[in-house]
Amino acid sequence: MAFPDDDLAALAAAHGVAVSYEGSDRSPVDVDPDVVVAVLSELGVDASTPESVASALDDVRSTRSPVPGTVAVVQGQARELGVSGRMELEDGTSLDVDGALPSDLPLGWHRLVTADGDEVTVVVAPARLPEVPRTWGWMLQLYSVHSSGSWQMGDLADLAELARRAATEQGAGVLLVNPVQAFVPSTPLVRSPYSPSSRRFASPLYLRVTDVAAFAAADDATREEVLGLAPDPEPADDLLDHDAVWAAKREALELLRPFAAADEDPDLDAEPDLAAFATFSALAERHGADWREWPEELRDPTSDAVARSRADLADRVAFHAWLQHLCREQLDVARDAAHDAGMAVGLVHDLPVGVHPGGADAWALQDVFASDVRVGCPADAFNPLGQDWGLPPWRPDRLLETGYAPFRDVVRSVLRHGDGIRVDHVAGLWRLWWIPPGEPAHRGAYVHYDADVMLAVLLLEATRAGAVVVGEDLGTVEDVVTETMHRRGLLSSAVLWFERDWDAPGQPHVPPREWEPETMASISTHDLPTVEGWLRDERIRVQADLDLLGEPVEDALATAAADREALLALLREEGIDTDDLLVALHAVIAPAASRLVLSSPADAVGQVRQPNLPGTVDEYPNWRVRLPVDLDAFFDHDRVRAAVAPLRAARPTP
Repeated sequence: MAFPDDDLAALAAAHGVAVSYEGSDRSPVDVDPDVVVAVLSELGVDASTPESVASALDDVRSTRSPVPGTVAVVQGQARELGVSGRMELEDGTSLDVDGALPSDLPLGWHRLVTADGDEVTVVVAPARLPEVPRTWGWMLQLYSVHSSGSWQMGDLADLAELARRAATEQGAGVLLVNPVQAFVPSTPLVRSPYSPSSRRFASPLYLRVTDVAAFAAADDATREEVLGLAPDPEPADDLLDHDAVWAAKREALELLRPFAAADEDPDLDAEPDLAAFATFSALAERHGADWREWPEELRDPTSDAVARSRADLADRVAFHAWLQHLCREQLDVARDAAHDAGMAVGLVHDLPVGVHPGGADAWALQDVFASDVRVGCPADAFNPLGQDWGLPPWRPDRLLETGYAPFRDVVRSVLRHGDGIRVDHVAGLWRLWWIPPGEPAHRGAYVHYDADVMLAVLLLEATRAGAVVVGEDLGTVEDVVTETMHRRGLLSSAVLWFERDWDAPGQPHVPPREWEPETMASISTHDLPTVEGWLRDERIRVQADLDLLGEPVEDALATAAADREALLALLREEGIDTDDLLVALHAVIAPAASRLVLSSPADAVGQVRQPNLPGTVDEYPNWRVRLPVDLDAFFDHDRVRAAVAPLRAARPTP
């Protein structure tokens, strides 16, 4: 049925709020009008009465500029604007424009001042990123790695070692790393790497304490005390204890802090964003993990109370800033190790879709976030109640006003230490499902963003960093998302489990040689069963034990058996020996048309438990499962060698 209120629909459209959308079954779904009103309210628009709707529409029509506050330009293409003005280029030069932006603008961030005095940010980006080298590599849950030098969990020194050995001993050309972004330094830690405190700063949980310069500079007694803090290398049930690791590393780094050289302290006056992050971290230690529960006067980062607290906590602020210096150093060492070993691509870092609502970015950038909104997904066949990820979205109007600088800064921070970026839920560059306060996940609405500008920011920053870009586009995603990514040189995601002809009888698997080339392919993902878990129906067993299956066990097992048979049929059609299914699955994906093909260490060593079980928090050990072997044993593992052999043969090192 059609949306019942034309004026409300017009007002919603003016602010990018969709009043209907296409459901997972391709049928139209209307959003309840009261939900539209609630979402508009989170954008600062009063639509609670017919009179307020009419007034808000009048405001839109009378105040909206003929040119948006930020525009994207494809390099080499002119753009009509309909206004004249003075263009101030990034390099300090300027030129006059008359109705259109010329086609020869250089790449960069420029500013147009119109004849009416309006200021417009102009982002000039390339039409397409360079072609991604054809290679293979590992998709890595870094925390799950462990070695004789790391403290119970994988760290940045392990990342450097893995990059070096994967390249030189196995011929790998790329490492995709789970998000290693900052957490709130208040226990219990948030374990999910996809709910960071900040997407602009790194997690000191991944530091190798004994590699910092202050450890070498410390006296023997201090070094011995530091080494004595190392947590149990073999924790209970072989599950990572984030809190124990952080407690040990924090105490060790506090012991080493007096031995740090003066030039290791960042200039906080020159880095106001780092100053705010370090201030938040110091306040979180004193007042708790969630800034929304702090004393009222500390919830505003610009308040006098925060300024006084920063002065009172100067030592802790400096400590947390120093930790970021150490993270930067060790991240760069890992990237350099990949380069020096000759990796064709190098390190690709994962960018989560959002941040924790109580964390550092949500505190420091309150004006840019819709702080009371949660991002998620509407109802579909697999999630009839929808999904609530608990993350606050950007406000599109505030991004526009700030020239998209907050998004630019996030992308820059990730690419500062890497050779690529994987954008989780890349469809969020086009639209996000907003769940207003007090509503369940399925009662939300899509809010649209300026995808042209979002992509321009991403492509410009990736070009300047010489980086590849991968978009995670699994699930229900509009066709325009994947089509645009391929046209602009971004890789989409191809997962063996899902690459099937869904319209054909029996839904057979599509042979990997016929997959879209502009993809990053893998057998599974961190949210899906491992190969060994898939063979044993481990997910079904765990979900049944937790009463989360949602269907009779017999039905789930029958579906799983049918899925296995469909994949076995593909293996047979491709002439692949199925005696060892681990090797067979690597063999079938190795020659895929995809530019990148990734395996996971968990698959290669036959690990049963998957890293994360969606729909659970504490019911399952999400993000705590360690590899059953250490780093040395991984490279000496017979099954690992057998699994990567077809990848090496199909994608030899250049």
